[in-house]
Amino acid sequence: MKKLFVLITLLGFAVNFATTAQDDPQQRGGKEKIKAARLGLITNRLNLTEEQAKAFWPIFNDYDTKRGEIRKNVRQITAESRSLTTSDDKIAANLKEILNLRQKEVDLEKEYQSKFLKVLNVRQVSELYKTEQLFNQMLMKRLRGGEGDPREQGDRGGKREHFKNR
Repeated sequence: MKKLFVLITLLGFAVNFATTAQDDPQQRGGKEKIKAARLGLITNRLNLTEEQAKAFWPIFNDYDTKRGEIRKNVRQITAESRSLTTSDDKIAANLKEILNLRQKEVDLEKEYQSKFLKVLNVRQVSELYKTEQLFNQMLMKRLRGGEGDPREQGDRGGKREHFKNR
């Protein structure tokens, strides 16, 4: 019961600040508050021992920073390709670069999964990936103005049924 309360509190905290950050993009600290809520959720869901936490967080923070840099590069290249003045050759080169960056992300994931498994058990690593996905879904849903838990809506909020009928 206590864990459920902590989880709900952390999620409410994250969602509240995510919404505030959306309303005022210039708000200082919004990203840091979301990150803190995300890390709190990960800590809660993984049930890390003190020893595990000391070993895990430096590895995770390094992984998260490197993954963030790769994703930032993908976003920049994608934005560049959207420009009406971008040549077809440049767009083709950008598509190739995006594939290279995605491969780098997969390689990074493989590298860090083995590092995570040195300090966490396999169930905790699996829970880490699930927790990150859950947090991102909840944050995106809240930013779009939705309410509730995204797991309640099944696959893509029922969109699958829409496409089955076509």
